[in-house]
Amino acid sequence: MSVLSLPAVSPAVSPAVSPAASPVGSPAVSPTALARPTPAVLGADLEVPVKGGRLVPYANLDYAASAPCLEPVSAAVAAALPAYSSVHRGAGYASQLTTARYEQARHAARAFVGARPDDALIFTRNTTDAMNLLARSLPEGTTTVVFDTEHHASLLPWPGAVRLAPPAFPGEAIRAVDETLAGIDGPALLVVTAASNVTGELWPIAGLAHVAHRHGARIAVDAAQLVPHRRLNLAALDLDYVAFSGHKLYAPFGAGALIGRADWLAEASPYLLGGGAVTSVGSRGDGGDEAPETLWSDDPEVRHEAGTPNVLGAIALAAACDALAATGWTALVREEERLVARLRAGIAGIEGVRELSLWGPDHPRVGIVSFTVDGLTAREVAEALSADHGIGVRDGKFCAHPFVRHLLGTSDGGCDDGTASAVRASIGIGTTDEHVDRLIDALRDLAASGAGVSS
Repeated sequence: MSVLSLPAVSPAVSPAVSPAASPVGSPAVSPTALARPTPAVLGADLEVPVKGGRLVPYANLDYAASAPCLEPVSAAVAAALPAYSSVHRGAGYASQLTTARYEQARHAARAFVGARPDDALIFTRNTTDAMNLLARSLPEGTTTVVFDTEHHASLLPWPGAVRLAPPAFPGEAIRAVDETLAGIDGPALLVVTAASNVTGELWPIAGLAHVAHRHGARIAVDAAQLVPHRRLNLAALDLDYVAFSGHKLYAPFGAGALIGRADWLAEASPYLLGGGAVTSVGSRGDGGDEAPETLWSDDPEVRHEAGTPNVLGAIALAAACDALAATGWTALVREEERLVARLRAGIAGIEGVRELSLWGPDHPRVGIVSFTVDGLTAREVAEALSADHGIGVRDGKFCAHPFVRHLLGTSDGGCDDGTASAVRASIGIGTTDEHVDRLIDALRDLAASGAGVSS
Protein backbone atom coordinates (compact mmCIF):
# COMPACT_ATOMS: atom_id res chain seq x y z
CA MET A 1 0.00 0.00 0.00
CA SER A 2 1.27 3.47 -0.86
CA VAL A 3 2.38 5.68 1.96
CA LEU A 4 0.47 8.57 0.42
CA SER A 5 -2.60 8.76 -1.76
CA LEU A 6 -2.85 11.37 -4.45
CA PRO A 7 -5.13 14.21 -3.36
CA ALA A 8 -8.39 14.18 -5.25
CA VAL A 9 -8.60 17.01 -7.74
CA SER A 10 -11.72 17.93 -9.61
CA PRO A 11 -11.03 19.39 -13.04
CA ALA A 12 -12.33 22.89 -13.44
CA VAL A 13 -15.56 23.07 -15.37
CA SER A 14 -15.84 26.22 -17.46
CA PRO A 15 -19.09 27.24 -19.13
CA ALA A 16 -19.10 27.04 -22.89
CA VAL A 17 -19.27 30.33 -24.74
CA SER A 18 -20.27 31.41 -28.18
CA PRO A 19 -17.28 31.61 -30.53
CA ALA A 20 -18.38 35.15 -31.33
CA ALA A 21 -18.32 36.17 -27.69
CA SER A 22 -14.59 35.81 -27.24
CA PRO A 23 -11.76 34.75 -29.51
CA VAL A 24 -10.32 32.61 -26.74
CA GLY A 25 -13.43 31.16 -25.18
CA SER A 26 -13.03 33.10 -21.98
CA PRO A 27 -16.29 33.99 -20.29
CA ALA A 28 -16.33 37.24 -18.39
CA VAL A 29 -15.43 37.01 -14.71
CA SER A 30 -17.15 39.24 -12.20
CA PRO A 31 -14.83 41.48 -10.16
CA THR A 32 -16.42 39.97 -7.05
CA ALA A 33 -14.85 36.62 -8.04
CA LEU A 34 -11.33 37.89 -7.40
CA ALA A 35 -9.77 35.84 -4.61
CA ARG A 36 -6.44 37.54 -4.01
CA PRO A 37 -4.29 40.46 -5.16
CA THR A 38 -2.01 40.15 -8.15
CA PRO A 39 1.10 38.15 -7.19
CA ALA A 40 4.47 39.85 -7.31
CA VAL A 41 7.34 38.88 -9.58
CA LEU A 42 10.92 38.27 -8.55
CA GLY A 43 13.30 40.96 -9.76
CA ALA A 44 10.86 43.84 -9.46
CA ASP A 45 13.54 45.73 -7.53
CA LEU A 46 16.37 44.93 -9.96
CA GLU A 47 18.65 47.86 -10.80
CA VAL A 48 20.84 47.92 -13.91
CA PRO A 49 23.73 50.13 -15.02
CA VAL A 50 23.30 52.75 -17.74
CA LYS A 51 25.78 55.07 -19.40
CA GLY A 52 27.47 57.37 -16.93
CA GLY A 53 27.66 54.66 -14.30
CA ARG A 54 24.25 55.27 -12.78
CA LEU A 55 21.98 52.47 -11.60
CA VAL A 56 18.32 52.70 -12.59
CA PRO A 57 15.34 50.42 -11.91
CA TYR A 58 15.09 47.86 -14.70
CA ALA A 59 12.13 48.25 -17.04
CA ASN A 60 11.55 44.70 -18.19
CA LEU A 61 9.50 44.88 -21.38
CA ASP A 62 10.55 41.50 -22.74
CA TYR A 63 7.88 39.25 -21.25
CA ALA A 64 7.04 37.62 -24.59
CA ALA A 65 10.51 36.07 -24.66
CA SER A 66 10.53 34.87 -21.05
CA ALA A 67 8.45 36.17 -18.18
CA PRO A 68 9.96 36.68 -14.72
CA CYS A 69 9.21 34.21 -11.97
CA LEU A 70 6.16 34.79 -9.80
CA GLU A 71 6.86 34.78 -6.07
CA PRO A 72 4.29 31.98 -5.44
CA VAL A 73 6.09 29.88 -8.07
CA SER A 74 9.45 30.34 -6.39
CA ALA A 75 7.83 29.50 -3.04
CA ALA A 76 6.27 26.30 -4.41
CA VAL A 77 9.61 25.09 -5.75
CA ALA A 78 11.36 25.95 -2.48
CA ALA A 79 8.71 24.03 -0.54
CA ALA A 80 9.12 20.95 -2.74
CA LEU A 81 12.92 20.80 -2.65
CA PRO A 82 13.46 19.39 0.88
CA ALA A 83 11.43 16.27 0.06
CA TYR A 84 12.46 16.03 -3.60
CA SER A 85 12.83 12.45 -4.77
CA SER A 86 12.14 10.15 -7.72
CA VAL A 87 8.57 9.80 -8.96
CA HIS A 88 6.19 6.93 -9.74
CA ARG A 89 8.28 3.96 -8.67
CA GLY A 90 9.64 4.70 -5.22
CA ALA A 91 8.09 3.30 -2.04
CA GLY A 92 9.76 5.79 0.29
CA TYR A 93 7.86 8.67 1.82
CA ALA A 94 9.75 11.37 -0.11
CA SER A 95 9.18 9.57 -3.39
CA GLN A 96 5.49 9.13 -2.64
CA LEU A 97 5.16 12.80 -1.72
CA THR A 98 7.01 13.99 -4.82
CA THR A 99 4.89 11.72 -7.01
CA ALA A 100 1.74 13.19 -5.47
CA ARG A 101 2.99 16.71 -6.13
CA TYR A 102 3.92 15.84 -9.72
CA GLU A 103 0.52 14.34 -10.51
CA GLN A 104 -1.19 17.21 -8.68
CA ALA A 105 0.69 19.53 -11.05
CA ARG A 106 -0.75 17.62 -14.00
CA HIS A 107 -4.27 18.08 -12.65
CA ALA A 108 -3.68 21.80 -12.04
CA ALA A 109 -2.39 22.42 -15.56
CA ARG A 110 -5.32 20.50 -17.06
CA ALA A 111 -7.80 22.55 -15.04
CA PHE A 112 -6.04 25.78 -16.00
CA VAL A 113 -6.87 25.29 -19.70
CA GLY A 114 -10.28 23.69 -19.15
CA ALA A 115 -9.27 20.29 -20.52
CA ARG A 116 -11.79 17.52 -21.12
CA PRO A 117 -11.83 14.65 -18.60
CA ASP A 118 -10.25 12.22 -21.05
CA ASP A 119 -7.57 14.57 -22.43
CA ALA A 120 -3.95 13.63 -21.93
CA LEU A 121 -1.39 16.05 -20.52
CA ILE A 122 2.24 15.33 -21.30
CA PHE A 123 4.87 17.47 -19.62
CA THR A 124 7.47 18.71 -22.10
CA ARG A 125 10.34 21.17 -22.05
CA ASN A 126 8.44 23.97 -23.80
CA THR A 127 6.06 24.68 -26.68
CA THR A 128 8.66 23.70 -29.28
CA ASP A 129 9.12 20.34 -27.61
CA ALA A 130 5.35 19.86 -27.36
CA MET A 131 4.78 20.59 -31.04
CA ASN A 132 7.59 18.24 -32.06
CA LEU A 133 6.07 15.52 -29.89
CA LEU A 134 2.72 16.02 -31.60
CA ALA A 135 4.38 15.98 -35.02
CA ARG A 136 5.91 12.61 -34.17
CA SER A 137 2.48 11.32 -33.12
CA LEU A 138 0.48 12.05 -36.26
CA PRO A 139 -1.13 9.08 -37.99
CA GLU A 140 0.55 8.05 -41.21
CA GLY A 141 -0.58 10.16 -44.14
CA THR A 142 -1.68 13.15 -42.08
CA THR A 143 -1.57 16.49 -43.91
CA THR A 144 -0.69 19.49 -41.78
CA VAL A 145 -1.92 22.99 -42.62
CA VAL A 146 -0.16 26.02 -41.13
CA PHE A 147 -0.01 29.75 -41.78
CA ASP A 148 3.23 31.56 -42.55
CA THR A 149 2.43 33.80 -39.58
CA GLU A 150 3.41 31.12 -37.07
CA HIS A 151 6.29 31.04 -34.63
CA HIS A 152 8.91 28.57 -35.81
CA ALA A 153 7.87 26.18 -33.04
CA SER A 154 4.57 25.72 -34.85
CA LEU A 155 5.83 26.30 -38.40
CA LEU A 156 8.75 23.90 -38.74
CA PRO A 157 8.02 20.49 -37.12
CA TRP A 158 5.65 19.30 -39.86
CA PRO A 159 7.31 17.70 -42.91
CA GLY A 160 5.53 18.58 -46.15
CA ALA A 161 3.06 20.94 -44.49
CA VAL A 162 0.67 23.02 -46.58
CA ARG A 163 1.68 26.60 -45.78
CA LEU A 164 -0.89 29.37 -46.18
CA ALA A 165 -0.13 33.04 -46.81
CA PRO A 166 -0.81 35.62 -44.10
CA PRO A 167 -4.52 36.44 -44.25
CA ALA A 168 -5.63 40.05 -44.75
CA PHE A 169 -8.35 39.76 -42.09
CA PRO A 170 -9.64 37.06 -39.69
CA GLY A 171 -12.44 35.96 -42.00
CA GLU A 172 -9.93 35.33 -44.75
CA ALA A 173 -8.02 33.00 -42.41
CA ILE A 174 -11.17 30.94 -41.90
CA ARG A 175 -11.95 30.95 -45.63
CA ALA A 176 -8.41 29.86 -46.55
CA VAL A 177 -8.54 26.96 -44.10
CA ASP A 178 -11.99 25.97 -45.34
CA GLU A 179 -10.86 25.85 -48.97
CA THR A 180 -7.59 24.07 -48.16
CA LEU A 181 -9.11 21.35 -46.00
CA ALA A 182 -11.82 20.73 -48.60
CA GLY A 183 -9.11 19.53 -50.98
CA ILE A 184 -7.39 17.15 -48.55
CA ASP A 185 -8.14 13.44 -48.38
CA GLY A 186 -7.23 11.54 -45.25
CA PRO A 187 -6.36 12.82 -41.78
CA ALA A 188 -5.48 16.50 -41.47
CA LEU A 189 -4.25 18.80 -38.72
CA LEU A 190 -4.54 22.59 -38.64
CA VAL A 191 -1.83 24.27 -36.56
CA VAL A 192 -2.42 27.87 -35.53
CA THR A 193 -1.42 30.35 -32.87
CA ALA A 194 -3.90 31.76 -30.39
CA ALA A 195 -2.03 35.06 -29.99
CA SER A 196 0.75 36.23 -32.28
CA ASN A 197 4.17 36.47 -30.70
CA VAL A 198 4.97 39.33 -33.11
CA THR A 199 1.89 41.57 -32.95
CA GLY A 200 -0.04 40.16 -30.00
CA GLU A 201 -3.16 39.90 -32.16
CA LEU A 202 -5.71 37.25 -31.18
CA TRP A 203 -6.58 34.66 -33.80
CA PRO A 204 -10.13 33.36 -34.37
CA ILE A 205 -9.40 29.92 -33.01
CA ALA A 206 -13.07 29.18 -32.26
CA GLY A 207 -14.04 29.71 -35.89
CA LEU A 208 -11.00 27.85 -37.15
CA ALA A 209 -11.77 24.88 -34.89
CA HIS A 210 -15.33 24.79 -36.19
CA VAL A 211 -14.17 24.75 -39.83
CA ALA A 212 -11.50 22.13 -39.14
CA HIS A 213 -13.97 19.78 -37.50
CA ARG A 214 -16.50 20.27 -40.28
CA HIS A 215 -13.91 18.78 -42.63
CA GLY A 216 -13.00 15.99 -40.21
CA ALA A 217 -9.65 17.60 -39.37
CA ARG A 218 -8.14 18.40 -35.99
CA ILE A 219 -6.69 21.64 -34.68
CA ALA A 220 -3.57 22.20 -32.57
CA VAL A 221 -3.18 25.61 -30.94
CA ASP A 222 0.07 27.26 -29.92
CA ALA A 223 -1.08 29.01 -26.76
CA ALA A 224 2.35 30.08 -25.51
CA GLN A 225 1.58 33.79 -25.84
CA LEU A 226 -2.07 33.53 -24.87
CA VAL A 227 -2.19 31.75 -21.52
CA PRO A 228 -0.10 34.33 -19.60
CA HIS A 229 -2.64 36.98 -20.66
CA ARG A 230 -6.06 35.41 -21.11
CA ARG A 231 -8.11 32.51 -19.84
CA LEU A 232 -8.24 29.60 -22.30
CA ASN A 233 -11.06 27.07 -22.30
CA LEU A 234 -10.00 24.09 -24.40
CA ALA A 235 -13.26 22.19 -23.96
CA ALA A 236 -15.52 25.16 -24.68
CA LEU A 237 -13.60 25.96 -27.87
CA ASP A 238 -13.51 22.28 -28.85
CA LEU A 239 -9.76 22.39 -29.51
CA ASP A 240 -7.97 19.10 -30.06
CA TYR A 241 -4.51 20.05 -28.79
CA VAL A 242 -2.98 22.96 -26.91
CA ALA A 243 0.70 23.59 -26.19
CA PHE A 244 2.32 26.19 -23.96
CA SER A 245 5.56 26.96 -22.09
CA GLY A 246 6.19 27.58 -18.43
CA HIS A 247 8.90 30.17 -19.06
CA LYS A 248 6.34 32.48 -20.67
CA LEU A 249 3.87 31.78 -17.86
CA TYR A 250 6.01 33.12 -14.99
CA ALA A 251 7.44 29.64 -14.30
CA PRO A 252 10.96 29.63 -15.80
CA PHE A 253 11.95 26.15 -14.64
CA GLY A 254 12.14 24.32 -17.96
CA ALA A 255 8.70 22.75 -18.30
CA GLY A 256 5.86 23.03 -20.80
CA ALA A 257 2.84 20.96 -21.71
CA LEU A 258 0.98 19.32 -24.56
CA ILE A 259 -2.69 18.78 -23.72
CA GLY A 260 -5.32 17.14 -25.87
CA ARG A 261 -6.95 14.07 -27.32
CA ALA A 262 -5.29 10.86 -26.19
CA ASP A 263 -5.88 8.52 -29.14
CA TRP A 264 -3.16 9.74 -31.52
CA LEU A 265 -0.70 10.02 -28.63
CA ALA A 266 -1.50 6.54 -27.32
CA GLU A 267 -0.94 4.93 -30.71
CA ALA A 268 2.26 6.79 -31.63
CA SER A 269 5.78 5.54 -31.08
CA PRO A 270 7.17 6.81 -27.77
CA TYR A 271 8.72 10.26 -28.08
CA LEU A 272 11.71 9.10 -26.03
CA LEU A 273 12.87 5.53 -25.55
CA GLY A 274 13.81 4.73 -21.99
CA GLY A 275 12.82 3.88 -18.47
CA GLY A 276 9.34 4.52 -17.20
CA ALA A 277 7.63 4.39 -20.62
CA VAL A 278 7.47 0.60 -20.74
CA THR A 279 5.45 -2.15 -19.16
CA SER A 280 7.92 -4.90 -20.04
CA VAL A 281 11.31 -5.37 -21.72
CA GLY A 282 12.24 -8.87 -22.77
CA SER A 283 15.60 -10.64 -22.80
CA ARG A 284 17.35 -11.89 -25.93
CA GLY A 285 17.65 -15.45 -24.64
CA ASP A 286 20.21 -18.11 -25.43
CA GLY A 287 21.64 -17.10 -28.78
CA GLY A 288 18.29 -16.30 -30.35
CA ASP A 289 18.24 -14.12 -33.42
CA GLU A 290 15.03 -12.28 -32.60
CA ALA A 291 15.25 -8.95 -30.84
CA PRO A 292 13.77 -8.91 -27.35
CA GLU A 293 10.22 -7.67 -27.19
CA THR A 294 9.44 -4.31 -25.59
CA LEU A 295 5.91 -3.48 -24.50
CA TRP A 296 5.22 0.23 -24.25
CA SER A 297 2.61 1.73 -21.95
CA ASP A 298 -0.78 2.43 -23.51
CA ASP A 299 -1.15 5.51 -21.32
CA PRO A 300 0.19 8.48 -23.33
CA GLU A 301 1.11 10.33 -20.15
CA VAL A 302 3.46 7.46 -19.35
CA ARG A 303 4.38 6.43 -22.89
CA HIS A 304 5.84 9.84 -23.78
CA GLU A 305 7.51 10.76 -20.48
CA ALA A 306 10.44 8.35 -20.41
CA GLY A 307 13.21 9.00 -17.94
CA THR A 308 13.06 11.07 -14.78
CA PRO A 309 10.78 14.02 -15.56
CA ASN A 310 11.33 17.66 -14.69
CA VAL A 311 9.35 17.42 -11.47
CA LEU A 312 10.28 20.86 -10.19
CA GLY A 313 9.41 22.39 -13.57
CA ALA A 314 5.98 20.76 -13.43
CA ILE A 315 5.42 21.99 -9.87
CA ALA A 316 6.44 25.49 -10.92
CA LEU A 317 4.13 25.40 -13.93
CA ALA A 318 1.20 24.32 -11.79
CA ALA A 319 1.93 27.00 -9.20
CA ALA A 320 1.80 29.66 -11.92
CA CYS A 321 -1.49 28.26 -13.21
CA ASP A 322 -2.97 28.29 -9.73
CA ALA A 323 -1.72 31.81 -8.98
CA LEU A 324 -3.18 33.31 -12.15
CA ALA A 325 -6.48 31.49 -11.75
CA ALA A 326 -6.78 32.55 -8.12
CA THR A 327 -6.01 36.18 -8.93
CA GLY A 328 -8.84 36.29 -11.43
CA TRP A 329 -8.65 37.26 -15.07
CA THR A 330 -10.77 40.40 -14.81
CA ALA A 331 -8.15 42.40 -12.94
CA LEU A 332 -5.26 41.00 -14.97
CA VAL A 333 -6.85 41.75 -18.33
CA ARG A 334 -8.08 45.17 -17.30
CA GLU A 335 -4.62 46.28 -16.16
CA GLU A 336 -2.93 44.85 -19.23
CA GLU A 337 -5.34 46.53 -21.62
CA ARG A 338 -4.82 49.86 -19.87
CA LEU A 339 -1.03 49.61 -20.16
CA VAL A 340 -1.14 48.43 -23.77
CA ALA A 341 -3.44 51.31 -24.71
CA ARG A 342 -1.04 53.73 -23.00
CA LEU A 343 1.93 52.27 -24.88
CA ARG A 344 0.25 52.16 -28.28
CA ALA A 345 -1.09 55.70 -27.94
CA GLY A 346 2.37 56.93 -27.05
CA ILE A 347 3.97 55.17 -30.00
CA ALA A 348 1.29 56.45 -32.37
CA GLY A 349 2.19 60.01 -31.39
CA ILE A 350 5.87 59.67 -32.35
CA GLU A 351 6.76 60.53 -35.93
CA GLY A 352 8.96 57.88 -37.48
CA VAL A 353 7.82 55.03 -35.20
CA ARG A 354 5.53 52.49 -36.87
CA GLU A 355 3.66 49.74 -35.04
CA LEU A 356 3.39 46.41 -36.86
CA SER A 357 -0.04 44.87 -37.26
CA LEU A 358 -1.61 42.22 -39.46
CA TRP A 359 -5.26 43.15 -38.95
CA GLY A 360 -5.21 46.81 -38.03
CA PRO A 361 -5.08 48.87 -34.85
CA ASP A 362 -8.53 47.95 -33.56
CA HIS A 363 -8.13 44.16 -33.54
CA PRO A 364 -7.97 42.63 -30.01
CA ARG A 365 -4.50 41.72 -28.79
CA VAL A 366 -2.47 40.74 -25.76
CA GLY A 367 0.39 42.74 -24.26
CA ILE A 368 2.76 42.66 -27.22
CA VAL A 369 3.66 45.64 -29.41
CA SER A 370 6.25 45.45 -32.21
CA PHE A 371 7.49 48.47 -34.11
CA THR A 372 10.23 50.02 -36.23
CA VAL A 373 12.03 53.36 -35.91
CA ASP A 374 12.92 55.19 -39.10
CA GLY A 375 16.64 55.62 -39.66
CA LEU A 376 17.70 53.06 -37.06
CA THR A 377 18.02 49.30 -37.13
CA ALA A 378 16.12 47.27 -34.58
CA ARG A 379 19.37 46.29 -32.88
CA GLU A 380 20.45 49.92 -32.61
CA VAL A 381 17.15 50.79 -30.96
CA ALA A 382 17.27 47.86 -28.53
CA GLU A 383 20.88 48.54 -27.56
CA ALA A 384 20.20 52.23 -26.98
CA LEU A 385 17.12 51.48 -24.87
CA SER A 386 19.21 49.18 -22.69
CA ALA A 387 22.41 51.19 -22.45
CA ASP A 388 20.87 54.64 -22.01
CA HIS A 389 17.54 53.95 -20.31
CA GLY A 390 17.68 50.57 -18.55
CA ILE A 391 14.88 49.15 -20.72
CA GLY A 392 14.84 45.54 -21.87
CA VAL A 393 13.09 44.78 -25.19
CA ARG A 394 13.59 42.21 -27.93
CA ASP A 395 14.82 42.90 -31.46
CA GLY A 396 14.96 40.64 -34.51
CA LYS A 397 12.44 38.46 -36.29
CA PHE A 398 11.18 36.80 -33.10
CA CYS A 399 11.49 33.23 -34.47
CA ALA A 400 8.83 34.15 -37.03
CA HIS A 401 10.94 35.08 -40.05
CA PRO A 402 8.31 34.77 -42.82
CA PHE A 403 5.76 36.75 -40.82
CA VAL A 404 8.09 39.61 -39.90
CA ARG A 405 9.26 39.91 -43.51
CA HIS A 406 5.61 40.07 -44.56
CA LEU A 407 4.83 42.82 -42.05
CA LEU A 408 7.89 44.81 -43.08
CA GLY A 409 7.25 44.31 -46.77
CA THR A 410 10.74 42.94 -47.38
CA SER A 411 11.75 40.24 -49.84
CA ASP A 412 12.04 36.59 -48.91
CA GLY A 413 15.76 36.95 -48.43
CA GLY A 414 18.28 35.51 -46.05
CA CYS A 415 17.67 35.28 -42.34
CA ASP A 416 20.75 37.35 -41.49
CA ASP A 417 19.58 40.64 -42.95
CA GLY A 418 19.73 42.89 -39.91
CA THR A 419 17.58 45.58 -41.51
CA ALA A 420 14.58 43.26 -41.93
CA SER A 421 13.89 43.22 -38.20
CA ALA A 422 11.71 44.95 -35.63
CA VAL A 423 11.64 45.85 -31.96
CA ARG A 424 9.17 44.14 -29.63
CA ALA A 425 7.98 45.48 -26.30
CA SER A 426 5.89 43.12 -24.21
CA ILE A 427 4.28 43.58 -20.82
CA GLY A 428 2.89 41.49 -18.01
CA ILE A 429 2.53 41.29 -14.26
CA GLY A 430 4.93 43.81 -12.75
CA THR A 431 4.86 46.27 -15.66
CA THR A 432 4.18 49.82 -14.47
CA ASP A 433 3.13 53.16 -15.95
CA GLU A 434 6.67 54.39 -15.40
CA HIS A 435 8.09 51.53 -17.51
CA VAL A 436 5.74 52.38 -20.37
CA ASP A 437 6.34 56.13 -20.13
CA ARG A 438 10.10 55.65 -19.99
CA LEU A 439 9.96 53.63 -23.21
CA ILE A 440 7.79 56.23 -24.96
CA ASP A 441 10.10 59.08 -23.94
CA ALA A 442 13.16 57.12 -25.03
CA LEU A 443 11.62 56.28 -28.39
CA ARG A 444 10.74 59.93 -28.94
CA ASP A 445 14.42 60.84 -28.49
CA LEU A 446 15.59 57.94 -30.65
CA ALA A 447 13.17 58.75 -33.43
CA ALA A 448 14.51 62.30 -33.53
CA SER A 449 18.07 61.02 -33.76
CA GLY A 450 17.05 58.45 -36.39
CA ALA A 451 15.52 61.16 -38.51
CA GLY A 452 18.80 62.99 -38.34
CA VAL A 453 20.71 59.90 -39.43
CA SER A 454 18.50 59.31 -42.45
CA SER A 455 18.49 62.93 -43.63
